This record gives sequence, structure tokens and C-alpha cells, in this order.
Amino acid sequence: MYDIILQAGQSNSEGCGFGFVERPFIPDERILYYNSDFTISKAEEANWDGETICNLSLSFARRYLDEGLLSDSRKLLIIRAAVGGTGFLDGRWGLNDDLYLRMIEMTKGALATDRAGNRLVAFLWHQGESDAGLNASFETHYNNLSTLLKTVRGLFDCETLPFIAGDFVNDWKSANLAICEPVVAAIRAVCDEMSPAAFVETADLTSNAQTNGGDDDIHFCRKSLMTLGERYFEAFHK
Repeated sequence: MYDIILQAGQSNSEGCGFGFVERPFIPDERILYYNSDFTISKAEEANWDGETICNLSLSFARRYLDEGLLSDSRKLLIIRAAVGGTGFLDGRWGLNDDLYLRMIEMTKGALATDRAGNRLVAFLWHQGESDAGLNASFETHYNNLSTLLKTVRGLFDCETLPFIAGDFVNDWKSANLAICEPVVAAIRAVCDEMSPAAFVETADLTSNAQTNGGDDDIHFCRKSLMTLGERYFEAFHK
């Protein structure tokens, strides 16, 4: 039987953070991925061009086990539905769009595995940078995100499914404040108004550029993503 985490959004949910961490994620047979090709595999950090890349679901999952929330008879299954560089305004996450529809089919597939008693336990979301880049207004992003959440909860008969979202990388947001503020405000409002939900602060978390050099200021570094997953869990656990 599976406790199922739905992880969706764009690149900071998919995971693009690299660099040193004091406590890397150690694969555990109880923590699994449900992949976009509808296969199940062991959850682990990725390797891109020799760099170890993490995502926030791994530290979230580690805390889920450490806090004793997974019973001995169950495993934790993470639906990996996030795709970098995608949003609502570019036609990817609306209710008739490909990534939304794929996420729904992945969730159905995860719930319908041959293990009776599967259940959704959390919806982890990080997205909005693409829509900010397309000058989304507060109202537009609020309507798009709230509709997505409301529909997911309704489709899977889980009106109390906890929804966790977070702020952007401050390094990038502060340089693009005018386009970011309406989108971030909309995400906060959805979290405030669609309980159980929480918005996670990220102002002190660094980018790849700040931590590792280079010019990637839009993505959290590996250490920051590990911390972000911990904060998502703390918000969920409350």
C-alpha cells in the first residue's frame, strides 16, 4: 500500500539544484518515484553531466519517515509530474492542457496500482516563474491555480488534501520584482484561502548562482532545495 505525494509545477519542483550538502539523500526501499512513463522506480537524486541534482520531495519524504508517519505496511510513492519552464499562460497547466492531463493520469495510475488502500497524502507545488515572465496578473494566476487545486481535490475525492507551495528564489525575484509580485501574491492567497494549505517562505535560500557560481539565479541550489523540502514538510505536518 502506498502513501502518495503529488509533486508538480515547473523546474524548482522538478529539481535543478546542485552543489554540496552535508546530508545527501540516501535511497530507501520505502521511498519510490512514480515516473512520467507510468513506471515505479527507487527515489534518488539525479545525475546531470556529472552533477548531483536533488529535488524538494526527497527531504520531504525523509522527514515523513523520520517522523513516523509511514506505517510498516506501507511505502511512500512520489508522483513526479513537474516539468521545467512551464506555466498556465503558455498552455501547459490549464485544465485542458497536456501537463495537467498527464498529472491526472499519473495520479490515477498511482492510485490504481495493485496495492489496495493507496491514498493521496500531500500535494507539493512550486511554479509561477514562467507565468511571471509572461506578465500574469494577480487575478489570472489566482484563478488558474485555485481552479487547478479545486479540481484535483474534487476529482480524487480528497477535499482536505494538504497543498504546499512556496516563494521564488529571492536572487531572481528581487531582480524581477514587478513581474513576480502579482504571481507570488496570488499563490499566497490561494494558500490562505484554500485550507488545508500553506505558503513556504524562501527569502534566505540561495540560488545555484549564489552558491556555485555561474548565472543560474532562478533555481534553488541543492542545499536550498533540501531545506525547502524540510520547510514543506514542516508546513504539511502542522
